[in-house]
Amino acid sequence: MNLLETKNLTLVKDNRPLLNNLSLEIWEGHIHAIIGPNGAGKSTLANTIMGLSGYRDFSGDILFMGESIKGLSVDERARKGITLLFQEPARFEGLGVSQFILAGAAKKSTSLAEEALHKAGLAPERYLKRAVDKTLSGGERKRIELASIYAMKPRLVLMDEPDSGVDIDSVKFIFSVIKELRKEGSTVLLITHSPEVLKHADHAFLICAGTLVDKGEMARMFDYFNGKCVPCVHVGTPESEIQLKSLAAV
Repeated sequence: MNLLETKNLTLVKDNRPLLNNLSLEIWEGHIHAIIGPNGAGKSTLANTIMGLSGYRDFSGDILFMGESIKGLSVDERARKGITLLFQEPARFEGLGVSQFILAGAAKKSTSLAEEALHKAGLAPERYLKRAVDKTLSGGERKRIELASIYAMKPRLVLMDEPDSGVDIDSVKFIFSVIKELRKEGSTVLLITHSPEVLKHADHAFLICAGTLVDKGEMARMFDYFNGKCVPCVHVGTPESEIQLKSLAAV
């Protein structure tokens, strides 16, 4: 069953198409990956699905559980069960770690915050009373944000470069939480250009210049990282959708 669909999604900024007639189907209960070169539109797609400012003026449609979310705000999309793990986690001066973790959770309990921190590999006794501020490292902030997503139990988790800027230990716990989220019934969409991240997906979409070029099971899509990307004559800007379709058939 499709949890989310993008239909002919097109987003233009400064007369340049960042997403170009992009149609994808995200199956419920799976771990998907969006791969492609830098500037391909991967993060743009995540931001558009989440409905962030600057990414709302698009043509086409986004369906979540069969209903259009095109006109919904970020808050309304979040209440439907969509959340985004940012590539660079935010700081919230004065907000406690426990408050942050439980902000989107249905159950507001210290025990849940403790469980979420354990899942993310952080000792609750060291972090529950701290603030989400500049005293935390990038890896700590990413794990705390991941703990908040675990506590939230969302229907769809968008993760933009989940391994970016963190140490090897943090990466291990990130993938552990991804597996836990799947067990809990969440669908995960990984935005990445890392083969290590792709290993944790069931299925992947290859996009270039905001257009779908190829899709398939994770094992087959590894060819992209082995220097066997779909042959192309363009540099980030295909001449037409027809050209890309012909390239994808090669």
